[in-house]
Amino acid sequence: MDILLIAGLWLDGSAWDDVVPTLEALGHRPVPLTLPGQGDGSASATLDDQVTAVLAAVDAASEKPMVVGHSAACTLAWLAADARPEKVAKVVLIGGFPVADGEPYADFFEPKDGVTPFPGWGPFEGPDSADLDEEARRSIASAAVPVPAGVTKGLVRLADERRFDVPVVLVCPEFTPAEAQEWIGAGDVPELAKAKHLDFVDIDSGHWPMVSKPTELARLLVS
Repeated sequence: MDILLIAGLWLDGSAWDDVVPTLEALGHRPVPLTLPGQGDGSASATLDDQVTAVLAAVDAASEKPMVVGHSAACTLAWLAADARPEKVAKVVLIGGFPVADGEPYADFFEPKDGVTPFPGWGPFEGPDSADLDEEARRSIASAAVPVPAGVTKGLVRLADERRFDVPVVLVCPEFTPAEAQEWIGAGDVPELAKAKHLDFVDIDSGHWPMVSKPTELARLLVS
């Protein structure tokens, strides 16, 4: 199966380097994506540019792909299901939730000079980063790419309710499946509340399991 891998804010396709070998060994074709504005040198990229890049990868797949989104990019994976519900085999969301129609994509931090730089580890202290050693933290921070404000502040547009028919797996790293179910039940994640085929998978990691638990994550993706 083609497995499209979309990392969250500040990360390019190399974030999946330690996941790819296990997926290949298990007989799959992983396709890590480097998004416009997150590794291609474009500071003027928009959310629409990133969506276009993801859809191009879906369209280029030899069969229905699994689309994997991490963190903020869970919304990109969900946008692929919305735009290509007949072409996406499954959506896997790692450590994040799709935002609703009309909401900003990832307006979590204030941009500086038109881009949102990695804010350092302060905002992620606790369960998010507890499993990362100093080397892993340095590696993530040194590779982090400032994300254009045209991406983070872009408004999400969802249009096709057939997206709710696409199977979804929510991988729960720094939170538990029970917590995720509680948030969904409380109405905090309206998109997943309407998903008709939603499964929950636990992984004992922080917010970046592709770094701290790459082999386990790869096996979970295809199990």
